[in-house]
Amino acid sequence: MGLRRIACCLSILALGLACAPARAELWGYVDGAGVMHVATRQIDSRYSPLMGNEASGTPRVPGKRDSLGALVTWLEIAPEVKVLQPVLREAAAAHGVDVELLKALITVESGFDAKAVSPKGAVGLMQMMPATADRYATKAEVQRPAAERLLDPRINIHTGARMLADLKRRLGRVDLVLAAWNAGEGSVQRHGGTMPPFAETQAHVHMVLELYWALLQRSLPRHQLRLHDTP
Repeated sequence: MGLRRIACCLSILALGLACAPARAELWGYVDGAGVMHVATRQIDSRYSPLMGNEASGTPRVPGKRDSLGALVTWLEIAPEVKVLQPVLREAAAAHGVDVELLKALITVESGFDAKAVSPKGAVGLMQMMPATADRYATKAEVQRPAAERLLDPRINIHTGARMLADLKRRLGRVDLVLAAWNAGEGSVQRHGGTMPPFAETQAHVHMVLELYWALLQRSLPRHQLRLHDTP
């Protein structure tokens, strides 16, 4: 699955909660700390329609919710994703990173193409630059050139998970972690610990968070959810 197709799929937030009334409205968003917020009305501009809103008159963008759902379904059944599930779970447990975040980031970065190499030299599933990967390599791993070892899916995922965990410890917020991943931690720091004003970086963060949100719904009981009382 190429990045162009992924970008088209991730243009709108989508979610279905089976326990909700068929005609109820639900609005929500995932914040920078990875907390899901759900309400029965649009409290502010951060909230996007989740379900039922088309029945009450809120227009639906044709096909976009279905596209995101199709992408999530693809991630559940694609052989190239399924074969890596044990490695994703292993890396998530070892480094304290959500497996859904790893999966969302890999999807946007490489479309689960383990052999992907970008024109700038980013390598593998998580599209890591060799110099950056060396900072997060074990003593055993650095015996091989980074550009070579990053083509190994297990090494690539574990290296990326170590980096995500380190950025999370220092930056705190998931959105800033993703911004640092895309534009560099220095860019986040130079902008006062906020989101850099780069269109590419903001689009990247938005796409990963949308997919992360959608994947979190499949494991809702294991994640933090904040339901807002909106009479």
